[in-house]
Amino acid sequence: MPAPRATVRRGLAAVAALPLLALAATACGYGSQAKDADAEPNVSAKGAKLSSDTVRIGYFPNLTHATALVGIHEGTIQKELGGTEVESTTFNAGPSEIEALNAGSIDIGFIGPSPSINGYSKSQGKGLRIIAGSASGGVKLVVNPDRITTLDDLKGKKIATPQLGNTQDVAFLNWISEKGWKVDAQSGKGDVSVVRSDNKVTPGAYRAGDLDGAWVPEPTASRLVSEGAKVLLDETDLWPDKKFVITNIIVSQKFLDEHPDVVEAVLKGSVATNKWINANPDEAKASANRALEKLSGKPLPEEILDPAWESIEFTDDPLARTLRTQAGHAVESGLLKEPDLQGIYDLGPLNKILKAEGLPEVADAGLGVK
Repeated sequence: MPAPRATVRRGLAAVAALPLLALAATACGYGSQAKDADAEPNVSAKGAKLSSDTVRIGYFPNLTHATALVGIHEGTIQKELGGTEVESTTFNAGPSEIEALNAGSIDIGFIGPSPSINGYSKSQGKGLRIIAGSASGGVKLVVNPDRITTLDDLKGKKIATPQLGNTQDVAFLNWISEKGWKVDAQSGKGDVSVVRSDNKVTPGAYRAGDLDGAWVPEPTASRLVSEGAKVLLDETDLWPDKKFVITNIIVSQKFLDEHPDVVEAVLKGSVATNKWINANPDEAKASANRALEKLSGKPLPEEILDPAWESIEFTDDPLARTLRTQAGHAVESGLLKEPDLQGIYDLGPLNKILKAEGLPEVADAGLGVK
């Protein structure tokens, strides 16, 4: 991977799911099973080992996790680790990744904000820390243009979200509330019918006419557009500076305490990967798609890949203020009891790296470790 220019986009953070909804708190995954990743790094472990022989990294086979897809596939993260070997595992949903982190099956994870907050809250602040951002954006409201032409037309229609209490579900419920419409958060019934539908199932349900639209992450949104849907709203337009978190990097608190040098090396690899992605978007897009092909057996077609990639920003900044905002949306909707998020961020290692590279440090919105 060539040396990139120092151009880092800012990124994202969002919402927790109610402890009673722990199994529903996904970011943008497709299912709930974990499997061993077969996308081996292009660079093998070489040189002196750090304080651990291996580091186990979890992520989703999703474009919103392209920092991991590219960083592992291209070997950028492995280069920073030297003789400490990367072992990667892919997940299809946030809860299973949090379970793996808590069980010690993985050490570091790329994951959405909802399961991050839920995992932190359930462990009473002892299980994990958010140590960086990874990606922002990539969420759209897409609709059947034969049934819906304006935002007001959503009233009385059936709109899918990926899962009860997940990041997109809370965002849509908040948008509905701001329109002055009423929906029961648990059942999804009301002025708009909110249908909780797995992202794997949603395109088929849309084709069958069972859905009028969906508030979903990429690449599901672009897949629906390829089926004839129209983008009615990009969620980035609802946020200040058009930024909100979709993927964080988290670490087991135990692993951070025992192997801070390994964590710092992974962060260096992540920062280098994001720089390269932003400086070389076409090459990075192709790299991410090759990694997806290796993991799933087939690449995304261009008509889905190109618009999906265009809507995602890759960043080191976790945009902690947006996490506060989205958590507030979840509380207001009745899906979350007020969480104590103090200490969920430990951005010290990341800011050390950014400062050394002459890049702006990032903030934790007052939610950092004391």
